[in-house]
Amino acid sequence: MDTLYIVKIGGNIIDDETRLQEFLTSFAAINGKKLLVHGGGKLATRLADQLQIPQQMVDGRRITDQETLKIVTMVYAGLINKQIVAKLQSLQCNAIGLSGADGNVIQSHKRQNAGLDYGFVGDVDAINSDLLNTLLQAGHTIILSPITHNKQGLLLNTNADTIAQETARAMSKHYAVQLIYSFEKAGVLLDADDDSTVINQINPVYYEELKAEQKIFAGMIPKLDNAFAALKSGVSKVIIGKAEQLHDLITGKTGTSIVNE
Repeated sequence: MDTLYIVKIGGNIIDDETRLQEFLTSFAAINGKKLLVHGGGKLATRLADQLQIPQQMVDGRRITDQETLKIVTMVYAGLINKQIVAKLQSLQCNAIGLSGADGNVIQSHKRQNAGLDYGFVGDVDAINSDLLNTLLQAGHTIILSPITHNKQGLLLNTNADTIAQETARAMSKHYAVQLIYSFEKAGVLLDADDDSTVINQINPVYYEELKAEQKIFAGMIPKLDNAFAALKSGVSKVIIGKAEQLHDLITGKTGTSIVNE
């Protein structure tokens, strides 16, 4: 079975032109089939400020009202997605950018939460893995933005980490999938401010110990939850580490490997 590399790129890298270029150069150089999932960085927030549209964040998640949905769709599925595609084309990587609505790639539903209304935020229902496979087999590199749809005409803002995990799970029937969460840190760290404290490998037992001892900072827990969920769903390997060291992440020289046993 062929390998498919699914890479999720963090917002802090998107916000940094130099680091983004370094990452995309490494990504373009990956041999074989690859798919990139990106978030939005801070551009949507800056644009909302310029347009005087108030933004509300709860536990790091954006409350997406109707006006904010317009902004994130323009920024995530528009400007950022197409900038990444254009940069990859300049690196001789034939990329195609998609939102979840294109080709019914990512179908979702509006999040239901009794305690808090997240607005137009989506939770993933289905990934059109057959279409993604067709595009990959045709030689395209796929760039997915975190805008999905509910197949009833409604666009929804959706967590990019979750999209990466759900896409990896869906594509596991076609490929041996390696899921890579790449961001500004060197991996999962015992000290969030010290890149030399990378944990090389985490299994479920060790993960529970780290959480119980509060040795993992809060922002990493959703990534790790998604990583273990992906492994249980057939993904071959999950790696977390620094975006600019993508080649070393793939070859196991750096980063944190998430394993089932």
